Amino acid sequence: MNEKFFALPEEKQRAILNAGYRVFANNSYKKSPMSEIASEAGISKALLFHYFHNKKELYLYLWDACAKMTIRELKASGCYGQSDLFDGLYLGMKAKVRLMRQYPYLGRFTMRAFYETDPEVHDELQKSIARYGAFRANARLLPLDPERFVPGLDLTMMYLDMYWASEGYLWEKMQEGEPSVDEMEKDFMRLIDFWRSIYQRKETET
Repeated sequence: MNEKFFALPEEKQRAILNAGYRVFANNSYKKSPMSEIASEAGISKALLFHYFHNKKELYLYLWDACAKMTIRELKASGCYGQSDLFDGLYLGMKAKVRLMRQYPYLGRFTMRAFYETDPEVHDELQKSIARYGAFRANARLLPLDPERFVPGLDLTMMYLDMYWASEGYLWEKMQEGEPSVDEMEKDFMRLIDFWRSIYQRKETET
């Protein structure tokens, strides 16, 4: 990667990243043309190859940038420091929404990259997914006080239920085309409120 990319104004860097996220989010790795990314970013194809030597380099950079930005925003949100699980989920959701307002195709890109099978990028991508996934697990699995939840609740199954519901929702949205960040924010707020209503112990149960 050419370091001159980082010398570009932030607005120009973001335009290139957004162009890459949109094209790779809507196509498989193999069927994502660099010419379309360059056109979307408002630069020549030659200049794009000046910043990124090939498609693989750009793709893996986009993935790494996505992971780092997400982790940074989640840390800054304070979601990991909340004693109430659902307050933490709400802060984390708001952080991701703020990021998606800057990079609207970030979520779809992540979902498609997670299932990408092209041998040119698959192995390196899976190693990176495992590395960042380990961070998310360590940050997520904070001690949960069973007294905060309904009696007898399996906390592991509670987490899996919320995780699978979130993944299923994102996958469904990915099939619909143009993402609506406002709609996704409203839907996740409803989901978090629903999870709180069925999993959190009521005051009358304490």
